[in-house]
Amino acid sequence: MDSEEKTETVEINSSKNNQELTILLRTDEDDHRPVYLSGNFNNWETQDRRFMLHRIKEGEYQYTFPANFDFPDTLAYKFTKGDWSEVEIDRYGNKTSNRLCIKRSGIQEEHVPKWRKNWLPYRPSQLPQVHLISEEFEIPQLNKKRKIWALLPYDYETSEEHYPVLYLQDAQNLFNENAPFGNWQIDKKLAVMSDYGIGKIIIIAIEHAEKERLLEYNVGKTLLGEGQGKKYIRFVTDTLKPFIDKNFRTKPEREFTGIGGSSMGGLVSIFSGLMYPEVYGKLMIFSPSLWVIPKIKFSFLDIFAPMETKIYLYAGGDESETMIKHVKKLKKRLLKKEPVKEKIKVNLSINMEGKHSETYWSDEFPKAIEWLFFSDREGTI
Repeated sequence: MDSEEKTETVEINSSKNNQELTILLRTDEDDHRPVYLSGNFNNWETQDRRFMLHRIKEGEYQYTFPANFDFPDTLAYKFTKGDWSEVEIDRYGNKTSNRLCIKRSGIQEEHVPKWRKNWLPYRPSQLPQVHLISEEFEIPQLNKKRKIWALLPYDYETSEEHYPVLYLQDAQNLFNENAPFGNWQIDKKLAVMSDYGIGKIIIIAIEHAEKERLLEYNVGKTLLGEGQGKKYIRFVTDTLKPFIDKNFRTKPEREFTGIGGSSMGGLVSIFSGLMYPEVYGKLMIFSPSLWVIPKIKFSFLDIFAPMETKIYLYAGGDESETMIKHVKKLKKRLLKKEPVKEKIKVNLSINMEGKHSETYWSDEFPKAIEWLFFSDREGTI
């Protein structure tokens, strides 16, 4: 667009909306994703369709506030592509300050050089501290030893804060650059998330048992046979968690404690949360292997006392013929009875193009962390 076209566009908008405020956005990078306004006028919601900008042409968008809009004293806002993982950044890839506007009419011209994509790029200085807790942590319930890691907030050593904790299975695939099937990149994601107030969390990463992984994560009698899942869950709950709470600055209460994983790791995490609701208030369940228990009876749900619990449940449409059917059935079963429905919140996220792989679980990780642990935060981003 040349300078004459720019002037004409502004004049047209100004003549139509001289009693209203129009945001005119130009961006050097453009793609198919829509652009939204997020600010102190909509509780910083990132995908509020009331504030989706109209695409004029490639690289140019506009939004006009209604004539009766109730403006705050100073309008504070950012542009996003629908999520904090896809928020505007400066030309160097850094976080931008909140935009401010005191106008109530006319044209407010804005420019965005770049956008984040899936929380990247990241700043190395924000990376979490990766701490090896033990090469051979004792698992008395299984008479085994295991390597366990802690990912601590980047400023853990200079802070006195206490943090929520998420226990994750399959540590080999969470941040290991040499993982054969790729990794979740949780270290890089947490680095960026900390800039937006949603990365201050302790991750306890438990390595799986290699050849005995399926045996350890299998709970009870399933299509895989008799598993050791109940003993493994008791290890995390009765042995590991008390150790973590004693040696790190955690918030030990259930409302700040989560457990999660993918595939069979997701399955054992479901049972962990349902068997010990007094311990885990957050469940991060990605692509759970529900096929091993196709009837999903969960008979103990009829007797357990429900507590305030948040469950982030993800499935990909390109994983198997039954994955989406099974997770929908699980959600329905979990919320079958009124007392449970009032206590348990389930966020079911489905990506129809999603495959059974670390790449897609990596994409979902920041969204799950935000919803599970930080969705009620206050203030600006």
